[in-house]
Amino acid sequence: MARTEDVAVSEDGSGETRRETKPAWAFVLPDEGATEDLGRFLAEFLQPGDIVALSGGLGGGKTTLARALIRELTGDPELEVPSPTFTLIQPYEAKNGRQIVHADLYRLRGPDELVELGFDEMTDTAITLVEWPERLGQRDGPILTVDLSLRPEFGEGSRLARIDGQGEMRARMKRARALRALLDRSGWDEAERILMQGDASSRLYERLVKPDGTKAVLMISPARPDGPPVRNGKPYSAIVKLAESVHAFVGVDRGLRALGFSAPRIYGEDLDEGLLIIEDLGSEPVVDANGPRPERYAEAVRLLAKLHATELPGVLPVADGIDHVLPPYDLEALLFETELLPDWYCPSVRGASLPTPARSEFVALWAEVLRGVEPERPTWTLRDYHSPNLIWLPDREGLERIGVIDFQDAVLGHPAYDLASLLQDARVDATADFELRLLGLYVRERRNREPDFDMQGFARAYAVMAAQRATKILGIFARLDKRDGKPAYLAHLPRIEGYLARNLAHPALTRLRLWHQEHLPHLVSEAAQDEGEA
Repeated sequence: MARTEDVAVSEDGSGETRRETKPAWAFVLPDEGATEDLGRFLAEFLQPGDIVALSGGLGGGKTTLARALIRELTGDPELEVPSPTFTLIQPYEAKNGRQIVHADLYRLRGPDELVELGFDEMTDTAITLVEWPERLGQRDGPILTVDLSLRPEFGEGSRLARIDGQGEMRARMKRARALRALLDRSGWDEAERILMQGDASSRLYERLVKPDGTKAVLMISPARPDGPPVRNGKPYSAIVKLAESVHAFVGVDRGLRALGFSAPRIYGEDLDEGLLIIEDLGSEPVVDANGPRPERYAEAVRLLAKLHATELPGVLPVADGIDHVLPPYDLEALLFETELLPDWYCPSVRGASLPTPARSEFVALWAEVLRGVEPERPTWTLRDYHSPNLIWLPDREGLERIGVIDFQDAVLGHPAYDLASLLQDARVDATADFELRLLGLYVRERRNREPDFDMQGFARAYAVMAAQRATKILGIFARLDKRDGKPAYLAHLPRIEGYLARNLAHPALTRLRLWHQEHLPHLVSEAAQDEGEA
């Protein structure tokens, strides 16, 4: 946002700040163009259900601000935006299909009359701009308060804007200001922002496109708040070692790039607010309509072999005086993830939870198996090393042709985990023959670098890690459906069930296979049982 000047002001305009009335943000708008800039800026972070409370005296600029904000949300710079003084409520449709409501409540005598207008029904999922907001009465939820007033002492035509937020709005506004500052100082202030499809996390991504066509990706990843304690006083994220801030991404990104791998360059950052501007590696996948592209998967396997054969640090620099410590992918984390199957998948498929004795046996069996595959030398485990997060870069050479993204939850774990993540892709069918060929490639690459590489021990660990991952993902995808209202992930369950059946055929998992045969027999195919018995 351009042409504003932060100032300290008091309620009476004397220029002396009184602590109890200081807003989150106060600044001068030197002309009408700056007021319009403010409207466009506010449109960037408003969400359905938000209320923008516009107040100020005659000529303060409320109409100018509302018009600019509505035009930005609708994507129509020429849209007529009349004052709703006589209609009271004027609806609009935003460019993304969301609703906008512009209301002028001057002629209302009180909040009771809002019921007759159907105000709550109209605004429940809309972005609502309200003039004369004092007639709204007490409201919960996100409210942005904007007070505009003429202030000639700052220059002819100048207005003073005082902005604050209720609920989550103040933090959201703070992040939006930080983002605008980051775009400005990084040279991306004139770029168009295009929302990108997100993943299963709370992170947001936007593609930035400059007028000359240059592209980058904006990553919005605010610090993860601790959830409720779920075991031993710790939240889920702490138990399974999920990243709590963007520091993890930055540390791992720079570590991968230092090794010569194609992780995104970082063009700009605000670590406190969880904002990054990173290189856009494009969107050319390592798969096609027929499944994995063999030559591209082979390069992804070679990348892992090189990574796993390298002595790697457990502490990565993020910024001056700031380091990121990679947490261990320990028994507590791995075991807790397997429990997602009885806790979420079983109720979804069986319609009821497992009996307590069966659940206890399941956990005990997994604990025994996992203790048997603890790595002698843990390596960086990127955790989501699979087709959605691998980009093919044909203009580069060798292993640099594999672009790697989405690794902020990296841990120190067993090298077999990421290989299983790649070769048993949750979203892409991969045959057992294809998997076996690439397993062989990985072993050859490791032996070329480490002649004493333990192939048999790795094969055992691979089966265990692949089974653990399939077990976890069945639970996660069921949870995404039941808890988060994302049923699309259920389409992948048959594929993952097939992977789990394949893994349970390994002799190292015999007792777990027998447990599944008794309690979840559909997860143990006849072919897998026969192979295991052989």
